[in-house]
Amino acid sequence: RPRAVIHFAAESHVDRSIAGPDVFVTTNVLGTTALLDAARDYWMKLPASEQESFRFINISTDEVYGSMTPDSAPALETTPFDPSSPYSASKAAADQFGRAYLRTYGLPVITMRCTNNYGPRQYPEKLTPNMILRALHGKPLPLYGSGRQIRDWIHTEDFCAAIRLALDKGAPGEIYNVGAGNEVANEDYVRRLCRILDQVHPRPDGRPYEAQIAHVADRPGHDIRYALNAGKIRRELGWRPSICFDDGLFQTVCWYVKQAGF
Repeated sequence: RPRAVIHFAAESHVDRSIAGPDVFVTTNVLGTTALLDAARDYWMKLPASEQESFRFINISTDEVYGSMTPDSAPALETTPFDPSSPYSASKAAADQFGRAYLRTYGLPVITMRCTNNYGPRQYPEKLTPNMILRALHGKPLPLYGSGRQIRDWIHTEDFCAAIRLALDKGAPGEIYNVGAGNEVANEDYVRRLCRILDQVHPRPDGRPYEAQIAHVADRPGHDIRYALNAGKIRRELGWRPSICFDDGLFQTVCWYVKQAGF
C-alpha cells in the first residue's frame, strides 16, 4: 500500500533525443501518463484519509524553461516554458500532464524542477562520469563549441533531501525549483574535474588531465544557460543545500576513480 509515487524515470540524454526523439516521447510522455493513470486508479480506491496523505512527486527539469542569457534572472516556478531539444520538450509535456491530472482528477501531484545533478552512481553517459572515465583511460575530453554554456550543479543527495521535504511538507499542486546556485561554464566544470584527478590519480607522464580537453562541433540548439530561483522551496519548506560544491566534487571524483579500479 504505497503512500507515494516518486517518478524519476525518463530518457534524459539530450544527444540521444536529437538522434532519435521517438523513444523520448514514448518513455517521457506516454510512460508518464501510464504511471499517472496507474497512480490515479490506485489512489481513487484508497480510504479518504489515505487519499488525503497520498502524493505523486513528478520529477521535472530546469531545461523546460529553455535557454537563458548570462545576465538574465534565474527562472521562477511561473516562468513560461520554452524547451529547445526533443528531450526538454518531452519533459515539459510530462510535467504538464502531471499538472493536468491534478486539475482534472484531483490526483495530489507535486512538481519538482531541478538543475544538473552530480554525484556517485550516475549513468556513464552523463557529463561527470563520462569525463572522469575518459580522462582516466587517456581519451579526449570533448567539449561542445566554446564550452562556455553555463549550468547550475547540485549534489544528488541535496536534491533527494529536497524531495523528502516535499513529500513530507509539500502541498498538492505546488511546484518547486531546486538549485544550489553553483553556476559554472561547462569548460570550467571539466577543468575542475581534471584538477581533482591531478591530485588523486596523476597521469603517468606527469602532464595535467586538462591537456586531454578537445573542443568539438557544437550540439544543435545548444542552450546557453540554465538557472533556477530556488527561493520558494527555501522559504516554504526550509530546504538548503548542505554539501559544499568543492567537497562534493572531490568526493565524487574519488568515488569514480575507486570504482574504475584506478
